Amino acid sequence: MLSTRDAALSDLPRLGELFEQYRQFYHCPPGRVAAQAFLQQRLVTGESRVIVAETAAAGVIGFCQLYPSWCSLELAPIYVLYDIYVQPVARRLGAGRLLLLSAVNAARDDNKQRIDLTTAHDNIGAQALYESMGWVRDQVFRAYSRTVR
Repeated sequence: MLSTRDAALSDLPRLGELFEQYRQFYHCPPGRVAAQAFLQQRLVTGESRVIVAETAAAGVIGFCQLYPSWCSLELAPIYVLYDIYVQPVARRLGAGRLLLLSAVNAARDDNKQRIDLTTAHDNIGAQALYESMGWVRDQVFRAYSRTVR
């Protein structure tokens, strides 16, 4: 049976492994120890909310990470869903969908106005899932980023 819950510090070894797989998906340089330390810092300080998907047989198979932020246009708190990942062998089991539903419920529980996310242009499978669940692709704003270090 597939379920979700908030991540605990005891999940760090497995969560760090999945987080590193997620980073490799986006062509980041390897760094499992640093990735696990990053997650540990977020969990310890409460700087993000991490939700894991798991099965009784396989344990943790995926996660999503929500960062609190603000929308100055709506004058309201929001979440930014920056990370979502399900290990490849567990895809098509509904874990991604369940993680997204859990993220929406967490946002409601935490009094957030909305959740924003971005994904790679070529991540067609994820885009299809988002749109099938009522997420709306932004047609007004274009996202930019700039490295400062």
